[in-house]
Amino acid sequence: MASNNQDDFLRPASELDQSCINTIRFLAVDAVQKANSGHPGMPMGSAAKTFTLWDRFLRFNPRDPAWPNRDRYVLSAGHGSMLLYALLHLTGYDLPLEQIENFRQWHSLTPGHPEHPHTPGVEATTGPLGQGISNAVGMALAERALAARFNRPGHTVVEHFTYVDASDGDLMEGVASEAASLAGHLKLGKLIVMYDDNHISIEGDTAIAFTEDRAARFEAYGWQVLGVPEGNNVQAVAAALQAAREDGERPSFIHVRTHIGFGSPHKQDSPDAHGSPLGPEEVELTKRNLGWPLEPAFLIPDEVREYMGRAVGRGEAWQKQWEEAFAAYEKEFPDLAAEFRRTQRGELAQGWDRDLPVFQPEDGPLATRKASGKVINALAPHVPELMGGSADLAPSTNTLVSEGGAFQPDSPAGRNLHFGVREHAMTAVLNGMALHQGLIPYGATFLIFSDYLRPSLRLAALSELKIILVFTHDSIGLGEDGPTHQPVEQLLGLRSVPGVLLLRPADANETVAAWRVALEHQGGPVVLVLSRQKLPILDMGRYPSLAAGVAKGGYVLSPAAEGPEALALVATGSEVSLALAARAQLAEQGVAARVVSLPAWHLFRQQPEEYRRQVLPEGLPLLILEAGVSLGWQPYLRPDPLVDTVSVDTFGASAPGGEVMAHYGFSLDNVCRKALDLVGRTKQSAK
Repeated sequence: MASNNQDDFLRPASELDQSCINTIRFLAVDAVQKANSGHPGMPMGSAAKTFTLWDRFLRFNPRDPAWPNRDRYVLSAGHGSMLLYALLHLTGYDLPLEQIENFRQWHSLTPGHPEHPHTPGVEATTGPLGQGISNAVGMALAERALAARFNRPGHTVVEHFTYVDASDGDLMEGVASEAASLAGHLKLGKLIVMYDDNHISIEGDTAIAFTEDRAARFEAYGWQVLGVPEGNNVQAVAAALQAAREDGERPSFIHVRTHIGFGSPHKQDSPDAHGSPLGPEEVELTKRNLGWPLEPAFLIPDEVREYMGRAVGRGEAWQKQWEEAFAAYEKEFPDLAAEFRRTQRGELAQGWDRDLPVFQPEDGPLATRKASGKVINALAPHVPELMGGSADLAPSTNTLVSEGGAFQPDSPAGRNLHFGVREHAMTAVLNGMALHQGLIPYGATFLIFSDYLRPSLRLAALSELKIILVFTHDSIGLGEDGPTHQPVEQLLGLRSVPGVLLLRPADANETVAAWRVALEHQGGPVVLVLSRQKLPILDMGRYPSLAAGVAKGGYVLSPAAEGPEALALVATGSEVSLALAARAQLAEQGVAARVVSLPAWHLFRQQPEEYRRQVLPEGLPLLILEAGVSLGWQPYLRPDPLVDTVSVDTFGASAPGGEVMAHYGFSLDNVCRKALDLVGRTKQSAK
């Protein structure tokens, strides 16, 4: 397998090669048939071209799937997952044949679509089309950035390719277009996409909806475009891959004509081969047609197992060679080598938080988006792996590293990414950067535009990826831009995604604490929701539990004044300062209220019950203040006399922010009125 001899790369397919290709095909056919579920057609049609990549070009070590300098392979057409599982098994990854036989079954390592890190060797969770190719852009970007940071003359520790198998559906999805446009601009020359052009979608021939010149589109993006008229021609595929690897200035798009369900007498080139088993009779006919034994199922000829199993020794040799080179690098650049190892482990440097700011009330009110910008720049010198940008909104989201420079084709050491108005691709690219490892990626936009990126955020949560999203302009308080730009339902929507940690800090100092949580958090994406409008700064001397309280997701910011507590004012973000003002006015009227800041639901729920009851005692009436929908706060199955909300259950309006907030009930008088009403109703219901 895969030598460094170009003539070997470009040799014609041998009988053994063909046997390997058919082994891949029929592992997929048999697995889908046994599961009575899945997509056999794509693996059957793509087996030859993908075998060529894995056999002659891809550098990986099955014994160490996380080897930092491996090539990355992303099956963006995730419905063809059995193509990947067959290759992983045959090349020696920890994926036994029993797992292939248990395709799509409970607790198997072979789910219906590839899941990272569930299955050894799977680089990215794919299936929602367009995501994988977009993740790959992030991987290639990370490779370029880390190479600029760590490589030194005579010492190359980061240098690898990122390969993608993409389908018609991938190219139809808008996120792929966004990401491909960005990749072309950035000249990510180590990114190579093989487009599986089989002319078939679920509904029929792709010509019913997809007739543009795909090659011309990618040429316009700035990609090198290559063509392979027959995807079963191993030699032609290899020649295209070699040409792609030799062009370091442009990402490469290899247009490969394939045949879905290849070899099936009745289902080749038919939608019937796409998403359903071939059926017992057609399986038999296909095996006869391609000269494959009818029995046993899941057959792997000995010569195929031996040949493809050589990937283990080859991979170990490649990794050993790299480790020897790294040892020489480490001897000459010990600090850089230690930094490389640390960031690959995902650990923060000692003292990373030493310069985090503390804000003082006398500094005057400050929008949390601006406080966040100060935090980013305080972190930047001590967390060099922190890298990100905005969807063309950096001046508004305050997410530029002031001394970081721009990441561009001629300045790959830059830390500021310019994603353009591409929120969906931005987040998918961040996911790819996180999957690559070695960076802590962040991205920013307005909260309202989080709707554009939800599919990528969902996959980040499913894959437990460490990305940070900064969403500013967080409520109707942004004012004159009006309801099209004023988020209402977005907080609830984001909180509803399993594995997403959302923090909405109340002021500049809570913003510092929220960033600390984001940097230390493991196990999924973190969302920081920040204000456009200026907010009073909470005095750390007066509120000493602030930082620890944010880390717990909720805390008693200000206990009730003397006397029996009548209620708790529970608030997030900009509404916390309103709750504090209401507490003071209620006290003048003889009503004792505590103020609870609840920046992160999910963290609060993880606290021991005893702590949660200390913060929100059972039986204490709650008035909840949040400039978003009440759903999620207010129980709808039955009226609860102990809970009420000041919320926004309709769209906003265009007017100065303060006026809009007041109109929707976020005024001192209205909050106090509702608090008194809640206390009165509670007393009445108790009689």
